[in-house]
Amino acid sequence: MISPQDLGSASPPPAFAGPTTTLDLDLIRKYSGPAPRYTSYPPATQFHAQFSTADIEAAIADDNGAEAGPISLYLHLPFCETLCWYCGCNTVITRQHGAADAYLDTLTRELDLTVARMERTRPVTQLHLGGGTPTFLNAEQLLRLSDLLKSRFVFAPDAEISAEIDPRRLTGEQVAALRSLGMNRASLGVQDTDERVQRAINRIQPQETNQRAVEWLRAAGVTSINLDLIYGLPLQTPTTFDRTLDDILALQPDRLSVFSYAHVPWMKPSQKIFEHRNQLPVPEGKLAMFALAHERLTQAGFLDVGLDHFARPGDELALALREGTLHRNFQGYTTRAGASLYSFGLSSISQTATTYRQNHKTLGAWRGALENDLFPVERFLRLTDEDVRRRELIMSLMCRRELNFADLNRRLGVDVATQYAPELASLVDLEADGLIETSPHGVKVTPRGSPLLRVVASRFDATFQAAARRHAQAV
Repeated sequence: MISPQDLGSASPPPAFAGPTTTLDLDLIRKYSGPAPRYTSYPPATQFHAQFSTADIEAAIADDNGAEAGPISLYLHLPFCETLCWYCGCNTVITRQHGAADAYLDTLTRELDLTVARMERTRPVTQLHLGGGTPTFLNAEQLLRLSDLLKSRFVFAPDAEISAEIDPRRLTGEQVAALRSLGMNRASLGVQDTDERVQRAINRIQPQETNQRAVEWLRAAGVTSINLDLIYGLPLQTPTTFDRTLDDILALQPDRLSVFSYAHVPWMKPSQKIFEHRNQLPVPEGKLAMFALAHERLTQAGFLDVGLDHFARPGDELALALREGTLHRNFQGYTTRAGASLYSFGLSSISQTATTYRQNHKTLGAWRGALENDLFPVERFLRLTDEDVRRRELIMSLMCRRELNFADLNRRLGVDVATQYAPELASLVDLEADGLIETSPHGVKVTPRGSPLLRVVASRFDATFQAAARRHAQAV
């Protein structure tokens, strides 16, 4: 097997200033079919149920040893009081807040079962609380969660600690509890500020609520605030979305995530209501909103980090892009490369250098396993050497927008131009349309090709054709 030490670190590319050209909507129309988001390679659609307890124990201990790297933690807190009809997340809808206490009881079991097989001195450089919404938990429950983590892990002094926040449910006491955990970055779900759109998606959230949440977080010392938006929602138009962008820019966020609405009613039945009401924008309207967001945000000084991420030039994410140190995992783009991802809670996905494992997706199955002192893992994958090589190619495109043959040859131990000649030959149409540039030294994604990173990366995905219909549109 290829070891993580063999891969080393990628050589930084020249300083990258981000796309400066106007989006070519004709090309986006041409190429925007289904494609994975490449938060992993192979994609999660390739995980399987053929594994043993020994496989899981070996994966947990995979990076232990004298040269073990840092740890990134993810905790899935699935509860929401109400269902937002567009939502594709794994959620548990309840107004019974005592459910969070029972969940923390079971989470304690999972933490202890896993930590017993880890090297506990490895520093935690990143922690993310996701959901659902972590702010379903009240201040006392959040403080309990803080104690659970601090008593089991060693946090680096400069650890990035972030939480997803529902501004509708946020209180000052919760902000104080999250800050006691060390939260220094918050991601607020906004989606859209138009009242008609909010009613159509079952999420009423006045702009005053967003403003109050941002003010509380900044007053508490949170140094980085991200806002989530979605384009392609029911009743959205370019005109209404333009007003939403006005509202969002007025809040002066440090980062923005502008997601394309993923319409997958075969997976999320609540989305069928949009079809019954015939409220979804036509593809041309959705594409116009994508172009509008790109134009407004880049004109406002944000750097297009990639896919749906925008950041101010001085933000850590933007700096990582320019320095060639950007990384990608199941939380999207991140600056903390080289960390093994240990995830807890239902449906969460963990990653080591050569394995992925995903927990059960239902509360009953996850809890039932842990009550019997079993790892609550539903699906697993151990990477082959070829998987690792292809992952390096795909992540280089997704994070550095290039394939540097000399660097990749050194790290992968193969001649990339020869080994992947068929894949490189398949790029001829992308080059003809100006999405990429090729040379004897490698491949570079152009500013015109930046919105279609997933399409470029998919040409190196050996699993893609069989799985294509299981993914949302690339744009």
